[in-house]
Amino acid sequence: MTRQIEVGNVKIGGGAQVSIQSMLNTATTDVEGSLAQLNALKEAGCEIARLAVPDSAAAQGFARIAARSPLPLVADIHFDYRLAIAAAEGGAAKIRINPGNIGGEVRVKAVVDCCKALKIPIRIGVNGGSLEKSLLQEFGHPCAQALVKSAFSHIALLEKFHFEDICVSMKSSDVPMMMQAYRLLHTQCDYPLHLGVTETGTPYMGTIKSAIGIGGLLCMGIGDTIRVSLTADPVQEIKAAKAILKAAGLRKQGVNLIACPTCGRTKIDLIGLASQVEDALRDCDKNITVAVMGCVVNGPGEAREADVGIAGGDDCGVLFVKGELKERLPYPALLPALLAHIERL
Repeated sequence: MTRQIEVGNVKIGGGAQVSIQSMLNTATTDVEGSLAQLNALKEAGCEIARLAVPDSAAAQGFARIAARSPLPLVADIHFDYRLAIAAAEGGAAKIRINPGNIGGEVRVKAVVDCCKALKIPIRIGVNGGSLEKSLLQEFGHPCAQALVKSAFSHIALLEKFHFEDICVSMKSSDVPMMMQAYRLLHTQCDYPLHLGVTETGTPYMGTIKSAIGIGGLLCMGIGDTIRVSLTADPVQEIKAAKAILKAAGLRKQGVNLIACPTCGRTKIDLIGLASQVEDALRDCDKNITVAVMGCVVNGPGEAREADVGIAGGDDCGVLFVKGELKERLPYPALLPALLAHIERL
C-alpha cells in the first residue's frame, strides 16, 4: 500500500478511493470563466482540478480563483520557482513541479520550505517529452527506465530537504512505455502515483489510450489518482475517467449497462434501443446492471446476472429480472417497461 497525502479534503493513496482529476483549459487570469468551468467539473464528478500558472498575472488570478473554488486546486508550475511559492501562498492545495526545470537546489529548497510550512504536497511530474538531456544521452531515447530514473532523481532532491509529502507521475504519449514505467516505480517506492497518458488526442482515441494505460494499471492494483487527458472540454475527461474506474471495478455508483453487439438473430433496432437506454439512465446513481440484448439467446441466458434487462424477438421482446422472464411485450413497450422497473428498484 502506498503512503497517503491530502490535497485539500481529498486523500490520495494509503487505501483511499482512487480520485479523479482534470485540468482547466481556461486562462488562469479569467477568474469568472475558470470558476464556471470548475463548477461544471465538480458537477460532472471531478474531485481535484489543476490550473496553469505561467506568470505573475496567472498567480494573482489563481489566488482569486482558489478563494472561491468548489474543488481543491493544483498549481502547475514550470521554470519559475517564485510562481510555485506565490501559488502555495495563494491557496493551492498541491503544487505540481518538475524539480529539474525550476533552477538549482536553493530554489527547489525555497519551494519545499514553503510547501512544508503550509502543509501542501508536491507532485513530481515527469514527462517522456521533456526528459533531462543527460538521461537521453544515457538511454538514447525516452524509455520507461529513463522516466523512472528521472522520477527518483527528483524524489531524492525533495527528500534531501526532508520533504516526503510527495505524489509522482510519469506520463508519456506512448502507452506501453507509460505502463512499464509505473510498474517499475511501483515495485521500488511507496509514494502515491498519479496516473495519466499524456497528449492522447480527441475523445475517441484519447479514451481508448487512457482506458488501456490507466485502466490496465488500475486492474493491476497500481495507481492512486487519475487524470484522463483529452483534446476536448475537460468535462469529457471526467466522464471518461468515471467510466474507466467503473470498468476497473473501482467505482460502483451508477448503472453498468451491458448490450450485445448484434448479429443475424437480432430482429429489433438494438443499436437505437441501447442508445435510448444509455441516455435515459445517464444520471441514474443506482448500483445496478442493466442488459439490452438482441435476442432471447443473449437475453435471459447470457445476461442472467443482470439486475434487469430487455431482449428482442420478432418485433417484440421480453423483460427479464436476474435471468427470469417477467413479461412479453411489443417492441415499443420495452423501454418504458424497463425504465418503470428500474424506478421501482
